[in-house]
Amino acid sequence: MQAAHPSADDGPRDARTRGAVRRAWLVLACALLAAVCAAALTPLAFSALSTGGAVATGTEAERAARQAERLGVPAPDLVLAVSRHTGAGRETARYATAAVVRTLAGRGDVKAVWSAQTTRNTWLRSKDGRTLLVLVRLKGTDKERKEAAPRVVAAARAAAPASGVEPSGATWANREIDESVERDLRRAELLAAPVLFVVLVLAYGSVVSALLPLIVAALTIGCAIPVLGLLAQIVDVSRVAVSASSAIGFGLAVDYSLFLLARVREESARGADLQTALAAARRSSGRSVAFSAAAVTVCLATALAVPVPMLRALALAGMTVAVLAALVALTVLPACLCVLGSRAQAFDPLARWRRTRIGEGSRFWRRTASSVTARPLAAGGLALLLLALLAVPFTHARLGIVDERTLPAAAPSVAAAQRVRAEFTAPPERLLTVVVTGPRAAGGAPAHGERLARLPGITAVLVASTSPAGEGAVLLAATSAAPDTRAAQTAVRQVRDTAAPGSVMVGGRAADVTDTAHRVLDALPTCLFLLGAGLLILLSAFTRTVVAPLKALAVAAVSLGAILGALVVLFQDGHGSALLGGFATTGTLDASMLLFVLFIAMALSVDYEVFLLGRIREEFDRGGDNRTSIVEGIARTGRLMTSAAAAVAISTAAMATSQVALLKFIGIGVALGALVDAVLVRGVLVPAVMAALGPLNWWSPTCTGSRPGIVAADKRGGADPDASGST
Repeated sequence: MQAAHPSADDGPRDARTRGAVRRAWLVLACALLAAVCAAALTPLAFSALSTGGAVATGTEAERAARQAERLGVPAPDLVLAVSRHTGAGRETARYATAAVVRTLAGRGDVKAVWSAQTTRNTWLRSKDGRTLLVLVRLKGTDKERKEAAPRVVAAARAAAPASGVEPSGATWANREIDESVERDLRRAELLAAPVLFVVLVLAYGSVVSALLPLIVAALTIGCAIPVLGLLAQIVDVSRVAVSASSAIGFGLAVDYSLFLLARVREESARGADLQTALAAARRSSGRSVAFSAAAVTVCLATALAVPVPMLRALALAGMTVAVLAALVALTVLPACLCVLGSRAQAFDPLARWRRTRIGEGSRFWRRTASSVTARPLAAGGLALLLLALLAVPFTHARLGIVDERTLPAAAPSVAAAQRVRAEFTAPPERLLTVVVTGPRAAGGAPAHGERLARLPGITAVLVASTSPAGEGAVLLAATSAAPDTRAAQTAVRQVRDTAAPGSVMVGGRAADVTDTAHRVLDALPTCLFLLGAGLLILLSAFTRTVVAPLKALAVAAVSLGAILGALVVLFQDGHGSALLGGFATTGTLDASMLLFVLFIAMALSVDYEVFLLGRIREEFDRGGDNRTSIVEGIARTGRLMTSAAAAVAISTAAMATSQVALLKFIGIGVALGALVDAVLVRGVLVPAVMAALGPLNWWSPTCTGSRPGIVAADKRGGADPDASGST
């Protein structure tokens, strides 16, 4: 028996492998250095983050607040309820209030402080006279005011040790929200990581392979924080945005890793060596990952057209983690595979019971796709009907802005705010600030106040300030309704429409809610146009067709309607409160969070569409007919896509364990979006629509030849599967 001689190609191949391994070690060394630097910079990055605002900028309410402050009536950052303890003398609260005002007036971080005693405003005294309010305006930026708030509250309590001092107000609530969000997200990540690891082990059949997406995700999030800290030097980036985007980035990083690993495994199963499999994965799934990250970036970039700082911060944070997730997945993951070699598939605890692995065709999804494409109109019609029914509740959606009620009822700021609402005739949050300017403003202010007091929903009016020159006046109008109700918004409109002795601007919490909702709705058509145009260009470039991108956007719109309808039922109507651990139902949905969830859900929809269309297109370019291509594409990607959706759902649904309703909303919204889109939309609606359209799916104005959608390059001995964007 003759000994086998090495092939002439073995030497160059071994040299090529050794070179690839050396480059892989260099990439991993750079990644480790980046991780160390990111860890060192993280504390500085967090210190640069702001609180972010849920109120739109450039509104009448904002201008009214600035003008009122110039006229001596600033909007309070802190509301301190000073009350005498049981058994204390009747004068205790009055003396304590005077002491608090004197102490805070001498502080460098306090811009203004006032009470019933200093302004003769009886609204700052409770109905029973036992509690008095001290209102405080702080100096500096939003971030500086939030940092100063605990020191100011401590000074107030020290000034009145025999009385109770309970803080509330926007700045205090924002501080508590930020702290709760950070704490709850850390716990959510700790809960999600082991569950996600188990899911990945079940999907991949390898403990080592399951660890790789988690490494990519950890590196993505770790590097994103310093980048966002750097961006915070230029624009407002809030802590809530960074925390929420971390969960999104975690899911995207795992998603991208899943698709790349699956393609490497599939190519290896066909007999390719590791370097060839990696090269094929980069050309095919790598292209899809790049297009997916671009689609996510386009979706979130359109949110920058909405003038709400919180939403813009969320968009910037989401764009950053999407780009970093793709970058890390396309560089660090292949390097890890190159170094590990065959060990990347090591240790499958379920090998004995496993029938198929990711990267292989799924019998379940093949049968499902075959059934759907056999009766596309019936299957697609049922799926469309179900999604349409889910979307119906969105027709009565109402926009609002977040306040302390997003915190649990036991939170100190919530309890203090509720007490102020119950014990005071005109709580500060229910006041409209009416600014009148003009030559007759001061003289006509009393008569204008009488006219306003006769309006429905206005309980009383107080002339708070007039300018010495008589050309400006500030009136405070107390409303009977909470600021996020329709009645309060009607009151804002009526006050603005009432004839006045000069130009009128109206501010206050109800005006903030009204103006923010209007600014969001006004910006929405621009956002949707930019979103549609950007995604059409991207998907057309990816699929080389015109019809498929249009179909993708139409299907995504239906999917989004269903998700938004479910969110209205769960959070606006409050039917999900008991199921999700309890939260206060305000009757509105925060405008920033709603749009953020909408754009993320759209991005995930396009993400899955890119991978599915790429695989179906590959099968079509190989010579399959339309139905066969659809069935094979679904069979090859169905299990992979459900695993990827499960990864996103687990990483975001863990936020539902938070005590902050804001995080519950984001987590449940994104998780629903991922699962509904990956299972019902991609598994049923998309194949049904594509089967009904037939060869029209692949029509392009530049197509040639008898096969629709096959470009001229495909005639040169067959289409290149890797150029088709396959997964």
